[in-house]
Amino acid sequence: MELFTDYTLRTVTIGAMLLGAISGFLGCFAVLRRQALLGDAMSHAALPGIALAFLLTGQRDPFTLFVGAASAALLAALWLLVVVRTTRIKDDAALALILAVFFGFGLVLLSYLQRQPNAAQAGLKSFLFGQAAALIERDLWAMLVVGVPALALVLIFWPQVKLVTFDPDFARSIGLPVRGFDVLLTVVIVAAIVIGIQTVGVVLMSAMLVAPAVAARQWTNRLETMVVLAAGFGALAAMAGAWLSTLGEGLATGPLIVLMMSLVTILSLVFAPGRGLLWRNLRRRQVLQAS
Repeated sequence: MELFTDYTLRTVTIGAMLLGAISGFLGCFAVLRRQALLGDAMSHAALPGIALAFLLTGQRDPFTLFVGAASAALLAALWLLVVVRTTRIKDDAALALILAVFFGFGLVLLSYLQRQPNAAQAGLKSFLFGQAAALIERDLWAMLVVGVPALALVLIFWPQVKLVTFDPDFARSIGLPVRGFDVLLTVVIVAAIVIGIQTVGVVLMSAMLVAPAVAARQWTNRLETMVVLAAGFGALAAMAGAWLSTLGEGLATGPLIVLMMSLVTILSLVFAPGRGLLWRNLRRRQVLQAS
């Protein structure tokens, strides 16, 4: 009953479920396009954008911080594209470089801000590991304003996005602007990252993108079903994590959400029909017995 009567618990639960559903849906494209590490790099790259947004405005307004985070994450993605295409540096090395540079710069800015008179009001260190308990109704509206258009863009261009995700060479051969859709998918992934930074932090945000998609992939071979399952898994894990955080003092909501999502992923990897480890071992034994 506290979920309906307690303002803080209700706000945190709804915000966490929104984050879980949106990041699960959009994270499917990062996983299927083998760009899971890109989400990790962009989530860490958002930190200096948050710090700079507060430094320039002196306000902890969610929309302002979201804009700063999105700008830094998009700049990191653009830099990655330039480095990979103009140098001999491989993708993984470029990702590691960008993650280290942006995250290090963000930590330097945080250290500087902590010495400022308004550092106590900023609370920017909470963006490292998240502070879901600080969510208010205004933050939920900010999540919807950023997340819903991202989902709408994917749904509007669903046939093209689906084709680019699974067969970019064929999409290019029939005249689709593959690079433009690559940018679109990068933008929506950034949107998922910026709405989740306050809840689970830049360190754990990549898990919210990857884990629901990996879990959903074990249960189906259809993209339509996968995105629905991923959104459902993300929302379910978020609700469970928010509820568990109320059972004891000092239990952080963000890490608990990630732990619940990890549990869903492990169970899916083991028990999912057809692709789960248990079913694969059973089929292997049946084949050995038959032979």
